[in-house]
Amino acid sequence: MRVTQYRSTAAAVGVALALVGVTGGCVSSDDVTTTASAAASATASATTSSLTGSTSTAAILSAATAFVGTLSDSEKSSAVFDWSNVEQKARWSNLPQGLFTRAGLMWGKMSDASKTAWLAVMKATLSEAGYKRVLAEWRADDELAGGGSNSYGQQYYWVALIGTPSASSPWQWQWGGHHVTVNATVSGDNLALSPSFIGAQPTSFTDSGATVEPLGDIWDAAYATVKSLDGSTKSSAVLGSSYIDLLYGPGEDDKEPVYEGVQGSKLTDAQKKLLLALIGKYTGLANDGAATTHLAEIEATIDDTYFCWYGPTTDTGDAYFRVTGPRVIIEYSPQSMGGSAADHIHGIYRDPKNEYGAAITG
Repeated sequence: MRVTQYRSTAAAVGVALALVGVTGGCVSSDDVTTTASAAASATASATTSSLTGSTSTAAILSAATAFVGTLSDSEKSSAVFDWSNVEQKARWSNLPQGLFTRAGLMWGKMSDASKTAWLAVMKATLSEAGYKRVLAEWRADDELAGGGSNSYGQQYYWVALIGTPSASSPWQWQWGGHHVTVNATVSGDNLALSPSFIGAQPTSFTDSGATVEPLGDIWDAAYATVKSLDGSTKSSAVLGSSYIDLLYGPGEDDKEPVYEGVQGSKLTDAQKKLLLALIGKYTGLANDGAATTHLAEIEATIDDTYFCWYGPTTDTGDAYFRVTGPRVIIEYSPQSMGGSAADHIHGIYRDPKNEYGAAITG
């Protein structure tokens, strides 16, 4: 997440943003101060993102078990689904409340204890950078609160567990709402975050005096990649003068990959490094153990991975890009609705071989 003058207490601020988001209002420095103890509690109950292997998934399991322990029987009935419930696994969308019906527990109706416990689940699952990015995307929705007939703001996000948290059986946590969804599948020592929706509107806002750009570093990495191209590689990659919509968004789980653009085998080593740095912004959503594993899988197939671009090749933020390979699909799609297309981004992160943990759950 690219930020300007971000507070030195960034981790505590990130947790506080979510905890006080029930009202949908902006968070002030006073809000952050008064919720510092709750933030510290959530942080203490999670692990750092440097853990790998079974230790990292054990931390997720521990946090998820603690979360379930905060729920009443009726809340458990609403939040926990059978592992075989494929409909719930696919029940996610970028649309706001009012245009899409989610199931589980709504954030705005959860107790403070459950919220704190849930943030610990997210913190154990995601890397430090991934956690901050997701919270910033979530916080951005407060900027839309009160507009139109649909429901915007942090309170309109939903939590669900698919399968019972277990060390021996696969299970999934699902969290999301408008413009951001994380689907995290855990199976033994393994973690998969595919598919997840990585978007934001607005893409820049001010919080407690800091300018926050949830996707700013992603755009920077993508622009650096396209800027490095010339001649035949550029003509192969740049396929149109204007952005296009997502091909692999919500509801497109079974769509076959479309390989177009410049092939990785045609890139120089320096250009491959830039492309992998861009891909790492998405694999790096997960804690370090899972992120390292998935990025290595993608790097092993980088010669068969494609990069394409639709839109101006200037640093304006209003171009579409896609990365398509045997182990990754990434899309970044500006949207015209609501003003500047650069200020409204839809994005997707998928692994064609590991959707909803298919490769790790058997």
